[in-house]
Amino acid sequence: MDHHEARIFDVSLGVETAMKVSAPRHHVHRHPKGSAAEHNHPDDATRFFADVAGELRTASQILLVGPSIAKLQFLHHLRERHREIHAKVVGVESVDHPSDLQLLAHARRFFSVPSPRMSDAP
Repeated sequence: MDHHEARIFDVSLGVETAMKVSAPRHHVHRHPKGSAAEHNHPDDATRFFADVAGELRTASQILLVGPSIAKLQFLHHLRERHREIHAKVVGVESVDHPSDLQLLAHARRFFSVPSPRMSDAP
């Protein structure tokens, strides 16, 4: 998770699923006079975190990982607004922009889930 997107992986029961939740994106409008004020959208983070929380509502255990403080801000959001989901967070770790395969491998190790086996079918 970072401030731009959350990638969500389910590694339970040997079936791996993935999805992505993107933060709202806005065109930055700079005013030609005065300070270089940008239109900030303070509710965007709250909306983004609520969208991510909605996708996690059926999870049994949650590991939050990411390179920045977004994961900690999201954890605070969960504690304040989604206590039932906050209770499912079992770990918070810093990682530096891992690929999807690296995230899956990390989650499998953390949750002690074996890698799915390739089918022997032709």
